Amino acid sequence: MNRKTSNIDGRECFIADAVQPRYILVQTLGRHERAIFDSTAALISEACEVPFILAAFQVFDWDLDLTPWHDDAINRNPEVGTQTGETLRYVTESLLPALEAEYGKLPVILGGYSLGGLFALWASAQTDRFAAIAAASPSLWIKDWLDFAQAHPVKTGKVYLSLGDQEEHVKNRAIKRVGDCVRAEYELLKAQLGSENCTLVWNSGGHFQDGDKRLALAFSWCVKALDSTLQ
Repeated sequence: MNRKTSNIDGRECFIADAVQPRYILVQTLGRHERAIFDSTAALISEACEVPFILAAFQVFDWDLDLTPWHDDAINRNPEVGTQTGETLRYVTESLLPALEAEYGKLPVILGGYSLGGLFALWASAQTDRFAAIAAASPSLWIKDWLDFAQAHPVKTGKVYLSLGDQEEHVKNRAIKRVGDCVRAEYELLKAQLGSENCTLVWNSGGHFQDGDKRLALAFSWCVKALDSTLQ
């Protein structure tokens, strides 16, 4: 795959692309993801033979850009929870038009890790722009997530969820809710989409392990699931 860095409407973007891609994969680009971008792209390529573009867009402030509403357990800054709509507008009105001008209109998979996964799931309830959602270890322990998810069904066709099997075994009372929240989200998705259109995968370890592998598994499942539907 080719690898390049571009500035798209004021945000740095890492792009890995194959010849004649059939899918556009979009993820957040935070500090941790910068270090694993190349390995993530390589692992996705190894996992599925379908050509794709992986585009990661710069996140200026992890909490501010990706948290859909305020929760003191995430960040006490009162501005956190006010900027996520702007992040989604960037994806739909700046990033995707730029990518489509170069590669053509292709099915889009939005994904991310941790708060990136939370953002992807939240975004899927705001717009039908995404064909699938790849949410690896999403921070669904944010307060009131399940109330939101029940009231705002996803507008996508496929959803991948994953969690590390040690992520809920922590002392933090807010974060330890994540296991129950992810299980409940999966049940809700099965009711909304059908069990054949979503999955929940349990990985070994805690939250800060194998981010590239978990993201690659998430994206590759979505690619394969969409490809089997479109064939």
